Amino acid sequence: MREAMKIGASAPAAQRLAENIERIEALSHRLMAAFTSRGLPNPGVEGPGPELFMTATNAWMKTITEQPGRMIEQQVNFWGQTLKNYANAQSAMAKGRFNLPEDDEESRGRKDKRFANELWQTHPYFKLVKNQYHTNVRALKDAAEALDLSDEVARRRIDWLTNQIIDMISPTNFLATNPDALEKAVATEGESLVKGLENLVQDVEASGGEMVVSLADRDAFTVGENIGNSEGMVVHRTPLFELIQYKPTTDEVYEMPLLILPPWINKFYILDLKPQNSLIRHMVGQGYTVFIVSWKNPDSSYSEVGIEEYIAAYLDAMDVVRERTGQKKLNAVGYCIAGTTLSLALALMQKRGDDRVNSATLFTTLTDFSDQGEFVTFLQDDFVSGIAEEVSRHGLMRAQLMSRTMSFLRANDLVWGPAIRSYMMGETPPAFDLLFWNGDSTNLPGRMAMQYLKGLCQENAFAGNGFELLGESLRLSDVKLPLCAVSCETDHIAPWKDCWRGVAAMGSEDKTFILSESGHIAGIVNPPSKKKYGHYMGCRDFAHGAEKWRDDSTFYEGSWWPHWDEWLSNRSGKKVPARELSEGLEPAPGTYVHERAI
Repeated sequence: MREAMKIGASAPAAQRLAENIERIEALSHRLMAAFTSRGLPNPGVEGPGPELFMTATNAWMKTITEQPGRMIEQQVNFWGQTLKNYANAQSAMAKGRFNLPEDDEESRGRKDKRFANELWQTHPYFKLVKNQYHTNVRALKDAAEALDLSDEVARRRIDWLTNQIIDMISPTNFLATNPDALEKAVATEGESLVKGLENLVQDVEASGGEMVVSLADRDAFTVGENIGNSEGMVVHRTPLFELIQYKPTTDEVYEMPLLILPPWINKFYILDLKPQNSLIRHMVGQGYTVFIVSWKNPDSSYSEVGIEEYIAAYLDAMDVVRERTGQKKLNAVGYCIAGTTLSLALALMQKRGDDRVNSATLFTTLTDFSDQGEFVTFLQDDFVSGIAEEVSRHGLMRAQLMSRTMSFLRANDLVWGPAIRSYMMGETPPAFDLLFWNGDSTNLPGRMAMQYLKGLCQENAFAGNGFELLGESLRLSDVKLPLCAVSCETDHIAPWKDCWRGVAAMGSEDKTFILSESGHIAGIVNPPSKKKYGHYMGCRDFAHGAEKWRDDSTFYEGSWWPHWDEWLSNRSGKKVPARELSEGLEPAPGTYVHERAI
C-alpha cells in the first residue's frame, strides 16, 4: 500500500494520507501500551451491583406476569414507530426530499444542542437515525416506568441507569452517525481523526490506562502564574496542610481575621482563579485579613487519616491565625465537604466550651443526608462496598474514581460532549480556568472517605442520633454560633433544599441563608462585576420548609458577595491598621497545590 502511494507522492493529498497512516500506526501502538498499564479493574465501582439488576429483573417478571397486555402494547408501539420512521425515510428518499415535520421534542421547544447540525433535519439518513434514537429513548423510559419496584431508592437507581444508557447510545457518540465529525474529517482529509486519536492516547497515558477525557488544555494554565496568583505567603505547614496568609491591599483591615477552609476533594484555587473571578482578592480588597488552607494531596501513607485529623488541622490553623493576628477570635468559612466538617468542628467546640470562632459561613454544605439526591446510586451498599475494596487495595479513594463519579452526574456535558470534541473532532480542549481546576483532582484518605460515606451519608448520624467523634456525640443542634449559609439553585452536588434543611436544624439563633442562582461552582464564583446570577435572601423563617423560605425571600439581581460582605463586616470588629505580611516559609500558592494525584 505504501509503495502504491509513493508513485503519486508528488500529490499533496496522497502525501498527507501516507503521513496520517504512519501516525495512526504509531498512535495505535501507544494506545495499546497505555491501555495495558491499567491495573486490575474493580467491578464494585464500575457499575451497580447484581442486586439492582436482580431487582429490575424481578420487577420486569412481575409486570409481564400481571400486566402482559401492557408489555405487549409497549412493544407493539415501539415496533410500529420504528416502521413509521423507516417508511417516512424511504418515502422522502424516493421523492428526493426530506422535509418532514419537526420531532415531538422539537415542536415542544426541547431543542437538543447535540442535534444542532441542519443535516439532522434535512438529510434522510441522519433524520432517520435521530428519529429512531428518540423512539428508542421513549421505549426505554416507558419500560423503566412500567416496572413495579420495591421502593423509591430502587426507582431512582433504575431511572439513573436508564438515563446513563440513553446518553451513551446517542448517535452523536459514534463517528458513522455524527455529521459534524464526518464533515470535519472530509474537510481536513482525515487530519481531525488523527488529532483525535492523539488526544485519546494522551488522555489514556495521563490517566494510567483509564480513558478519562481532558476537559481543559493542561498547558494553558500554571498555578501561581496565571491562576491562583494572589500575593501571599505560606506561614505554616504540617503533613496535612499549608496555611496561606494574603497580603493586604487596603490601609486598614477588620480586626477579626477570616479563615477559609476549602474542600480537599479539589484544590483551594477555585477561589482564586483569574483575578476578576477571585473571591480571595475580593475579600482582601474589602479589608479582611484572609487566610486559606491548602490541603496535602495524599498518597497511600495517609490511608489512616480520618475526619478527626482534619478537625485537628482546623484547630491548628485557627491557632496560627489567632497568633499571627493577635486576636482571640476569628471568622471561618467552609466550602462543600469542608463546610460539613467545619459544622462537626463547631458542634465539638460547643460541647467543649471553645468559642474561638466568632461566626461561620458555609458554602454549598450538606449536613443532612436524609435525601441523597442524585448520589443515591453511589451511596448504596454495593457501590460503597466497591469503594471499601478500593480503599483496602490502595489506601485511598483515588482522584480518578471521584472525578468519574462526579462527571457521570452530568454525562452529556462532562463525558460524552468533551469526548466527541476531543476524539472525533480532533479539537484541543479549551483554555478554561474552571475546567482546568476541575481536572486537577485530589485523592481522599481511605479512612476519612469511609467515615464520610458510611457515618455521614448512609447513616445520616449528624442529623440523626449523633455522629460519634473524639469522645463526643455531635448533632446539628449543637451548632449555635452566628451562621451564614450560601447554596446554589441548580447545584446537583449539594442540592440547595438539602443544604437548607441542615441549616434549619442547627441550633443557631442568628442564621442567614442565601440562595444563589446557578450551580455548585458558578453560583459561588460569582463576582459582582459580571452581574450574571442573582440571589434570594431575607426570610428568617426556618420552620416551614425550603420552598416557603424562598417564596418569602427577596430576589436581588447580581452577586451575593456584597450582601455576605455586609453580613460578615458586622461580625468582624472595628478597623485596625493593615497587618504587614513579613515572615513566612515560601510565597503563595505554596508547594502542596502543585502535587497532582497519581
